[in-house]
Amino acid sequence: MQFVHEDTHVQFGGFPLRWSPRDWEHRLREFAEGLIERPQTVAEQVANVLREAIASGTLKAGTALRQDDLAEQFGFSRMPIRDALRQLEAEGIVSIHPTKGAHVARMDGAEISEIYAVRELLECEALRLSIPALLDGKLDEAEQVLDQIDAERNVGRWGALNRTFHLSLYAACGNQRLLGLIEAHHNAADRYVRILLSNLDYRTRSQAEHRDLLAACRQRDGKKAVSVLRQHLREGSGTLVNAIEGGGLSRKS
Repeated sequence: MQFVHEDTHVQFGGFPLRWSPRDWEHRLREFAEGLIERPQTVAEQVANVLREAIASGTLKAGTALRQDDLAEQFGFSRMPIRDALRQLEAEGIVSIHPTKGAHVARMDGAEISEIYAVRELLECEALRLSIPALLDGKLDEAEQVLDQIDAERNVGRWGALNRTFHLSLYAACGNQRLLGLIEAHHNAADRYVRILLSNLDYRTRSQAEHRDLLAACRQRDGKKAVSVLRQHLREGSGTLVNAIEGGGLSRKS
């Protein structure tokens, strides 16, 4: 990238800044590597609201998501609504039919198994890459998240805290694309994970597995940590599949 002028006047975070070409290139490089938080687009904001409504069970499986209705409710044009629905379709949360439109996707045991099989591949690799670079401070933060899960009484918060714990252990893997894929698969299973975490027996077992995983990470024992994570994900997958196919979910979502 080449610049003609001595400096470049740009807008960043709503504030005008004047950087040299070298500073601007460095900032762009950081942005590309995910080191600077990118402002959300309207479509991303809409997707976040819909994702939360689906994960919490407010929008049930099979609920129609009409673009005109959503545009009116959000106060936006149809374009960002359409883009948001496409994003959620890519995550497996929404299904879009050419003639019937969009609706909240139904998920069966086979789909859960697929999601968790991919999660296992992605997350075990991310953990393997991350452990050598994990700082003690990051592990302390992960432990604090587990303490929050133990103390939290709001079901809606458990899924988010569970995700935060897992992603904190993978953050040092050095591969933003890998982390993005992991987060997408967390999104796809989030509504079911929340239901499971509302079951005290499962949450107690899951938390014990989380602490075993954290202990292995503190020991910098990559092989053991990956083994614990793999077993944790397989247990979660099996429990979800049994609950879905056996009608054991506490709400239709």
